[in-house]
Amino acid sequence: MPPLSRSRPEPEDIMNTVVNSTAGAHAVPARRALALRVPNGRALLLAVLPPVLGLAMLVLVWQLVSANNSNFPSPLVTWEAAVQLFADPFYSNGPNDQGIGWNILASLERVALGFGLAAAAGIPLGFLIGRSRFLAGMCNPIVSLLRPVSPLAWLPIGLLVFKAANPAAIWAIFICSIWPMIINTAVGVQRVPQDYMNVARVLNLSEWKVFTKILLPAVLPYMLTGVRLAIGTAWLVIVAAEMLTGGVGIGFWVWDEWNNLNVPHILIAIVVIGVVGLVLEQALVALARAVTYEESGS
Repeated sequence: MPPLSRSRPEPEDIMNTVVNSTAGAHAVPARRALALRVPNGRALLLAVLPPVLGLAMLVLVWQLVSANNSNFPSPLVTWEAAVQLFADPFYSNGPNDQGIGWNILASLERVALGFGLAAAAGIPLGFLIGRSRFLAGMCNPIVSLLRPVSPLAWLPIGLLVFKAANPAAIWAIFICSIWPMIINTAVGVQRVPQDYMNVARVLNLSEWKVFTKILLPAVLPYMLTGVRLAIGTAWLVIVAAEMLTGGVGIGFWVWDEWNNLNVPHILIAIVVIGVVGLVLEQALVALARAVTYEESGS
């Protein structure tokens, strides 16, 4: 009988094992994701009741404040103003008199531009810093020095360089959004297990293969966390920046309503700003879960 021969594993099989291990280290197992049960009545009540009670308490405190201060509008007055305001959110009576819908869209456009530029620059830079100890030593002092600076402190620099309010606001969003993406991406790269990199070195993989097969699946959860933090900061900054720069935008709209002493509209704007920020963050959370689940199932 001829001796049994052992088959040598192919490099592609080794790489698949590494990729699956890398993605699985940070992902929710597929079986757990598929084993979600439909909540019963008690669980549904426990999930719905606390938020409802919290909102009811907020409205009650609001009512008490308005009852003791005649200049502060009550929840009912604010609701009536909101119904009238959102009856036609996209009216336009000139550049300085536009509906709240146009102002929200203008702010979202600035956030998208500044945030997109920050992602295009920050994520690749984070990968480079994480891969190169020398580059990390160069950039770490710069990041540590500039990251704590208030984003609005950069606004005069933007006005000086760009000589226009709109690009200055986009610059402020860019400079405040880039740090979380750089830091989280670099940390993710540095936490990739050395065993995976040793396998890549043994297989003599190119840098592109190392990036696509090892680094990207492992760093993706860290990178998406940085993106989540950045989008929340960007939305906060744009409101304050628009108050200072003027033009069309939700921040300028709030300041304009304050100049008109229209407090109900200011309260409405606060709620709208919070809702838009929540939607942006939850959309990125859903994206992160979808990408992580896809990585775990592949």
